[in-house]
Amino acid sequence: MGGPLGAIIGRYPSAAAGAGGGGSIIRHNRRCRDIAFLVIFAAFWVAMIVNSSFGFNQGNPLRLTYELDYKGNICGDKHGDPNLHELDVRYWMNPNQVYQSGLKESKVNLADAKAICLMECPNPAVDGLNFVCDYPEGDIKLSVDDWINRDYDYFEFLTPDMRNSSLQLQGPCYPVIFPTVNVYWSCQFIARASNVSLKHWQQMGGVSIDENILIDKTVHKAIDARSAVLKRYIADIGKSWPVFIVCGGILPIFLSWIWLLMIRYFVAAMTWITVVLFNALVISVTMFFYIKAGWIGNDPLNVVIGESDPYVHISGREISHLHTVTIFMTAVMIIAFLSSIAIVRRILIATPVLKVAAKVIGEVQALIIFPFVPCFILAVFYMFWFSATLHLFSSGQVVRNDCNTDCCSYDLKLGKVNCDNCCGYSIHYTPHISIAILFHLFGCYWATQFFLACSSTVIAGSVASYYWARGEVSHDIPFLTVVSSMKRLMRYSLGSVALGSLVVSVVEWVRFILECLRRKLKFVGSARESCFGKATSSSSECCLGCIDWTLKSVNRNAYIMIAITGKGFHKASVLATGLIMKNILRIGKVNVIGDVILFLGKLCVSLFCALFAFLMLDTHKYKSAHNKISSPLIPVLVTWALGYIVAKLFFAVVEMSIDTIILSFCQDAEEHQGNAQYAPPLLMETLDEHSDLQRLTQGP
Repeated sequence: MGGPLGAIIGRYPSAAAGAGGGGSIIRHNRRCRDIAFLVIFAAFWVAMIVNSSFGFNQGNPLRLTYELDYKGNICGDKHGDPNLHELDVRYWMNPNQVYQSGLKESKVNLADAKAICLMECPNPAVDGLNFVCDYPEGDIKLSVDDWINRDYDYFEFLTPDMRNSSLQLQGPCYPVIFPTVNVYWSCQFIARASNVSLKHWQQMGGVSIDENILIDKTVHKAIDARSAVLKRYIADIGKSWPVFIVCGGILPIFLSWIWLLMIRYFVAAMTWITVVLFNALVISVTMFFYIKAGWIGNDPLNVVIGESDPYVHISGREISHLHTVTIFMTAVMIIAFLSSIAIVRRILIATPVLKVAAKVIGEVQALIIFPFVPCFILAVFYMFWFSATLHLFSSGQVVRNDCNTDCCSYDLKLGKVNCDNCCGYSIHYTPHISIAILFHLFGCYWATQFFLACSSTVIAGSVASYYWARGEVSHDIPFLTVVSSMKRLMRYSLGSVALGSLVVSVVEWVRFILECLRRKLKFVGSARESCFGKATSSSSECCLGCIDWTLKSVNRNAYIMIAITGKGFHKASVLATGLIMKNILRIGKVNVIGDVILFLGKLCVSLFCALFAFLMLDTHKYKSAHNKISSPLIPVLVTWALGYIVAKLFFAVVEMSIDTIILSFCQDAEEHQGNAQYAPPLLMETLDEHSDLQRLTQGP
């Protein structure tokens, strides 16, 4: 260890103490460590701001929810031509174009079929034929409001030439032959033509209209495409911000703080309460997934917006994803129940360790309040990050398609049939946008790990000050130790924390990239048949998982040594690892069970948040009109993640207290032939009462 820790952080008679400022709990003659990585972290923040500003400049979150019309306008955009405010639903006017785009040999793409934006999806008339006409302009002297009030039908005002072109399905008016329903703001055709409307159309001399189920499948394929589903999932994040504030912010802070208070006063019962509550919450969340998947009850996820024919069933990828997650949660529920049974006998071992943390919280009272600081910082960061995410994912350019379609349609501005503008519009995403999105996601993970690491380091420094104070400065313990620990972190150790969080982030992203490659290899026949490929993929994933777990464990203890000694990240890791390896048999059993209980506690908070998110998303606000979410899956998962991060910040008070006390206690015992000299009396009482913690001083 390079000298006794007492000399480093305590008020003990030693040469180091005399030379290094022995008049304070932790010496202040430190220097900045890992400055290069602090510079890298600062540059990363500059890049994050530049990257996000690109999204804010180029993006439009409306693109995530609504589609484009044939002019390249976004449905619902009041800045469109014409003003499309409240005209949110995309409708393909020419049914034959839709049918032809579904044929394998056809050159027609659905993206090039003529589509306009309406308020509602039209349906055939009961006793006649109605039309949907193009936006009024040119010789059609109607305002958009009048056009809407007439149900988009001004066929009676058409000139003979316009009527003739309309009967040829060239516009400006098109017959409504098939019923349609609003599926995620696009009109899904139902391949069930109205006989009455079709008869009227034929009597008027209209061209033949294809009646084939392909018209249904073609539209459904476009709505259910992977890219469309991804956009809807991202849009759900923007629509669910009240859920994130309540269930991902306020609720986990309240629950975590209550848990800390209960650990402080009811530590013996909290282990059992945590295990029982965890199982109850896993079952509850799983049941909600069963309900939304349609396997229980009568409230499944519905892809249709507004009213629809109850005999028409439309599925989607969102429902398939819910089914998959429901099966996964069922497996988690079973494993959780069996694991809880397996650890019942060992739960009592965790109680002494939690009592140690409870005594620390009682002495260093500011530790209960401190997590509010990183929570506030992370809340500000996440508000900025989520807003930038919505803009980055919608930052493609609206460009005209390059098509070879031979088609003609009536141009109201030109006053004639035009055969030159048949290509529609699409949102084009360039490769640099994909890179910007990946960098943005990585930046979120690194920033989160950095703030968590800073919080852990401050807590470790405070607890270490408490341990090595030996009661001589008890009046400074409740609050000043936390403030002093924050000052030391800000002045000397930010670079070390940036390095530690970067290492974990890089390993996690390597795992993510390898997992993406593994999934893509499933589509390659040789890779699917190769046992060597499967073995290589599985072993690499397993190894990276072990490395990631080890790094997180080492990092946590490295942050403790950084807080205590002021060393750089690498030296602190070596010190922590050496101390752990010397005492692995002493601390392993107790520490692991304590970590398990704390992990279950964090899951309890996050699952409670997910459960409340389900309840909020099940209200009318998120099941109708513009706020309708495509699926509760992503908002619930994001809420769960936010709840877990908040719980991690608060539970770090207990977690880091245990780890810091154990490391300090082991070092104290090692320096004094097995008898700890600097443990406060309140801790010694708890340690002496339990044989498991007595082994910490007795050695193997």
